[in-house]
Amino acid sequence: MAIQIFGTKKCQDTRKAERYFKERGISYQFVDLAVRGLSKGELDRVKAAVGLDNLIDRDGKEYARRNLKYLIHDVEEVLLTTPLLLKTPVVRDGPRATVGYRPEVWSGWLEKGATR
Repeated sequence: MAIQIFGTKKCQDTRKAERYFKERGISYQFVDLAVRGLSKGELDRVKAAVGLDNLIDRDGKEYARRNLKYLIHDVEEVLLTTPLLLKTPVVRDGPRATVGYRPEVWSGWLEKGATR
């Protein structure tokens, strides 16, 4: 499986993650969350790796815009219907996943045989 980077083109950390893999000659698939979100299966695998509460960006503009601070909501359902609520980048390599810019973790993946 190739590495997947879920993020937005405007996100600086997403661009840094793309540059990290590009500089090392590692192929990856970029998924623009402004166009398409995570599928239920993808969300389940990422959630298993990092935890559901680590995925939602409670400090982001979209969270405030939707007034989710004041509403009772199912976090998983909200992330499936509104992918811009995800913290970015979400980087996935099979069952392994990270949220945010985490080169120290990715270098360990590369040592253990990430897809090239």
